[in-house]
Amino acid sequence: PAGKPTLYGSLTRRGLRTEGVPDIAASEGFVVGEVTKKSILISCPHENVSTKFLAPYTTFCRIHQKSITCLDISSGGGLGVSTSTDGTMKIWQAANGEIRVRASGFDVVFFPSGLVVLSGGMDAQLKIWSAEDASCVVTFKGHKGGILDTAIVDRGRNVLSCSRDGTARLWDCGKSACLGVVADCGSPVNGIAVGTADNSLNLGTPEKAPSEREIGTEGKILLVAREDKKLQGVGLQSRQPVFLFVGSDAFNCCTFLSSSYILAGTQDGNIYQLDVRNTNSPIQVIHRSGAPVLSLHPYRDGFIASQGDGTCFIVQQDLDYVLDLTEADCDPVYKVASWEKQIYTCCRDGIVRRYQLSDL
Repeated sequence: PAGKPTLYGSLTRRGLRTEGVPDIAASEGFVVGEVTKKSILISCPHENVSTKFLAPYTTFCRIHQKSITCLDISSGGGLGVSTSTDGTMKIWQAANGEIRVRASGFDVVFFPSGLVVLSGGMDAQLKIWSAEDASCVVTFKGHKGGILDTAIVDRGRNVLSCSRDGTARLWDCGKSACLGVVADCGSPVNGIAVGTADNSLNLGTPEKAPSEREIGTEGKILLVAREDKKLQGVGLQSRQPVFLFVGSDAFNCCTFLSSSYILAGTQDGNIYQLDVRNTNSPIQVIHRSGAPVLSLHPYRDGFIASQGDGTCFIVQQDLDYVLDLTEADCDPVYKVASWEKQIYTCCRDGIVRRYQLSDL
């Protein structure tokens, strides 16, 4: 907690037990709980906190040669897609990291079908790719600056993007046309998320009738994580502001936990949990370190967060401990994706790590 002195301790490996599991001892004030070949549970009874450290189940080192900036896993769990600072986008087998196709992109996400991929680039273009042969099916043009994040509305007839140019835009995939600017912030938009809004929330009324090409925008709210320290909620169909929350630093990312609860992470390491029905003050602010919060991903009854100092952790309501995903060391973990009990992370060190949570 803020203002309290940090407690330091050490772990010592004393050897191996008969089943091949390390025998671990902790220094004074700390207690070693369950130890497996892939995890160690450490607690500090005096502070009533505990953390389970989980090692990757497997690592993929050959997908990219340089830092991996973004990744996603298909809805069926069979394919992964990732992008790198070398400008490449690769689609690979999630089970073994074997590369299937190569293309280019910056921010990537699978459509719900798992057959096509949406990418946004620093060239301000949004593209749709075939996951089968990496052919570019559609290109959208309209942004005036690099695209920083993308989102898909329902099954993907419409998609969203945000950019350094300060706008978030809605696009029609069938006609490859921009349906409108949902938000114009006057400040770079670092992240967006779309979700179904709580029924009690007033999303505003469109100034003019929505295009018949808008599919699935009604009842949706768009979260906009802005560089100017503001988190904004906008009615997706109405384009009307719903709320504006001012944080401690630039907002990098945001996500929905439910129709009422949202999360957003800042450059100075704060994770804000807010209720969209009343954003005057956060429900809680989680601060593990001062490193930038780079990604937030809903998971089971909680979420996964990754930061610029290599920390990546899972908070779940049904666990009385935090789960730390290890091995990134001090390299930023840029993005997290999951499929069932498998979690994938991508990192500046150019490695994709897969964690298996079957033992939880």
